[in-house]
Amino acid sequence: MKKFYITTPLYYVNDVPHIGHAYTTIAADVVARWRRLNGQPVFFLTGTDEHGSKISDAAAKAGETPQAFVNRVAGEFKKLWVTLNISNDDFIQTTQERHKKVVQAVFEKLKASDDIYKGTYEGWYCVPDETYFSESEIVAGNCPVCGRPLQKLREESYFFRLSKYEQPLLAHYAAHPEFLSPTLRANEIMNFVKSGLKDLSATRTRVSWGIQVPSDPSHVVYVWVDALLNYITAAGYGASAPGMRFDEVWPADIHLVGKEIFRFHTVIWPAMLMALGLPLPRRVFAHGWWTVDGAKMSKSVGNVVDPAKMCAEYGVDAFRYFLLREVPFGADGDFSEKSLLGRYNSELANNLGNLLQRTCTLLVKNFDGSLPPASQSRMLGDASRLLARIEKAYDGLAFGEVLEEIIGLMVKTNQYIDEMAPWKLGPDDKDKLAVILGECAGVLRALAVLLWPFMPTKTEEMWRRLGEAGSVEKDGSLWLNSLKAGRIPDVASEQKVQKGDPLFMRKSGKSQ
Repeated sequence: MKKFYITTPLYYVNDVPHIGHAYTTIAADVVARWRRLNGQPVFFLTGTDEHGSKISDAAAKAGETPQAFVNRVAGEFKKLWVTLNISNDDFIQTTQERHKKVVQAVFEKLKASDDIYKGTYEGWYCVPDETYFSESEIVAGNCPVCGRPLQKLREESYFFRLSKYEQPLLAHYAAHPEFLSPTLRANEIMNFVKSGLKDLSATRTRVSWGIQVPSDPSHVVYVWVDALLNYITAAGYGASAPGMRFDEVWPADIHLVGKEIFRFHTVIWPAMLMALGLPLPRRVFAHGWWTVDGAKMSKSVGNVVDPAKMCAEYGVDAFRYFLLREVPFGADGDFSEKSLLGRYNSELANNLGNLLQRTCTLLVKNFDGSLPPASQSRMLGDASRLLARIEKAYDGLAFGEVLEEIIGLMVKTNQYIDEMAPWKLGPDDKDKLAVILGECAGVLRALAVLLWPFMPTKTEEMWRRLGEAGSVEKDGSLWLNSLKAGRIPDVASEQKVQKGDPLFMRKSGKSQ
């Protein structure tokens, strides 16, 4: 079976990781975990983009060699991914030897096929974004992306024949509409290609920190040509990943990117793959940007959201949950700690945590913690029926819709326990009490499985509290398959629930 291959972009290491990096990576992690839960082999890649003049400048400012600088900052990303419980299978750095060999081999191959040729480039260049722009793209002499002044540069360059792939790209977009996702961003790319593609300057002579062209060492490969090739390096192209078969991984199923780099991934990258004769990724999905309390994030303003700080305050799982709950994935969003606190208290502490606490407390009080068999009745039927809707939402990367379905089940179950009022039942109502609590415990186990991709730590705690001996990661596939069949696995006779502390302790603060 081909592995489901999902990637984040390679994050540029001129600065430390922030909420935008965390957002993309958490989203990829949720998809990877969901696919694994469904029994599918997964290859999940993330990493860092480490070449270019911005990096060498930042290293010089820090008093470090470029390699020492990129290794240190890449370490900050790796550290954050551990904090955020990211389950990536590989972390690639573009300064690694395995990647350098692929970039050089690809460059020479495209040069030999005449898809890369030598010429001279003159145009407007943005140093911070390391990108050339045409006259029609610039805004009042400034970069259309960052707004800073552009420089007029002239240099010898090798060019990639991007113009050759204008019609093949348009044909691919038409034949594979899911390639450009979400659809609200598709027209921008198609109109850009229809306006006419120019050949891409693929090397630099003014930049020293990069991968040299083997046949012409005075040139280094343009950082965007270099960085995009990471996706096939990690997949084993040219035996770059020993022990991995390229055809078992490639093509990528989903490239997750921020909207600012959508064009690179949907125009330059597929054209390069066409030139190499390789299959194209199945989908490139561009998500939006985050503002903070309505304002653009800025170091000078001091409103940059530190993911590690949010995790320390609210817990990793609550932070993961909030980022994918708050805003439809693909749209721009606003980060508000007040909103985070509100969802933490209402949806996690009151809704989920209270349901677990009430159920476990009553089971310990009335049945010494033993779990009654779950009946196949109203609530578990709801859990089974919502799976098809959840799967459809996952296919569209509609994480908010996935969570809305799960929260709906939580709300219904809380309403059910309120209506049945098991705390009012006496010793003569043990059979009725067993049915009510058995069903609630069954739904809670289903919720633990369904929420696991978003909150892997808290759901494992739920699993243990409910007396399960294994783990959601290990046993979740069995549970999903059972739910799809409209039933749940039998309860082991030795299973006993524990009361424990609240799953989420209510917090006071900005939402109050």
